[in-house]
Amino acid sequence: MNPIKTVAVLTSGGDAPGMNAAVRAVVRTGIYNGLKMLGINKGYEGLLNGDIEEMNLRSVGDIIQRGGTILQTARSNEFNTKAGLEKAVSMAKVFGIDALVVIGGDGSFRGAKDLSELGMNVIGIPGTIDNDISCTDYTLGYDTAMNTVLDAIDKIRDTSYSHERCSVLEVMGRKAGWIAINCGIAGGAEAIILPEKEFDIDKDIIMPIVEGRNRGKKHYLVIVAEGVGGAVEIAEYIEAKTEITTRATILGYIQRGGTPTITDRVMGSRFGACAIKCLLEGRKNRIVAIRDNKLVDIDIIEALSMKKTIDNELITLSKILAL
Repeated sequence: MNPIKTVAVLTSGGDAPGMNAAVRAVVRTGIYNGLKMLGINKGYEGLLNGDIEEMNLRSVGDIIQRGGTILQTARSNEFNTKAGLEKAVSMAKVFGIDALVVIGGDGSFRGAKDLSELGMNVIGIPGTIDNDISCTDYTLGYDTAMNTVLDAIDKIRDTSYSHERCSVLEVMGRKAGWIAINCGIAGGAEAIILPEKEFDIDKDIIMPIVEGRNRGKKHYLVIVAEGVGGAVEIAEYIEAKTEITTRATILGYIQRGGTPTITDRVMGSRFGACAIKCLLEGRKNRIVAIRDNKLVDIDIIEALSMKKTIDNELITLSKILAL
């Protein structure tokens, strides 16, 4: 077994608060253990182009509190081809990279798996606000994003109450409703619409709003996951059906930015240190994850084959509390 001497780290896919904490932990844990550490700028695109630089302790100083990623991220169509993958492996050899730590989501991990099949040693760290990586209970950026959404909900409630309005808020999550369900519960939503569950607009949205109005409510909140979409159309339907003034708000990319919470800083630090530990102990081509509040590492192929669904208990709870 060839010893690991040089490790590179990159961030790929959508940025997420907590990525910088993970980069910092990877670099500092690696240096602590005598490894040469490299940073790859702009994800897999940077690997293809050789946009790579050595990192030291100061390279990752004063970054743990910053959102986004200091290494930046980019999409790469070339990397998705066989020729692109071979070029990436060749470039890694030029820089003497023995192992690659990839911080990102499912798409990033599939790229890492493809590299592993060409002989590169890889470790994945889950970083996406959507919390939609099946092998782990938590992904970096999720807590910060939820707090950003909840802050917006509280502000929107103030103006909705003042005008006796209904607000339809569309939150991120692609095809995953984790942000929507938790923020809907925390924000006291009348209805939460998820991509994982079919809905009837009259039964699941109009009825709770009308029932609330009949018992004296003055404002209403509907949370829609972006995987469902149609917040504007839903708002128009509510207003036409109930004659309650209704406004749609699409939060968009504000959910990805901002100072990471303590949860994301600590989890990023733990994930990063665990990634280096895996390499030092000879465990390669793994995804670092947290399950039942314990750090684990899972074979990358097995991890990508797992499925993750919304807990039905949360869905039931949201309906009970919306009464």
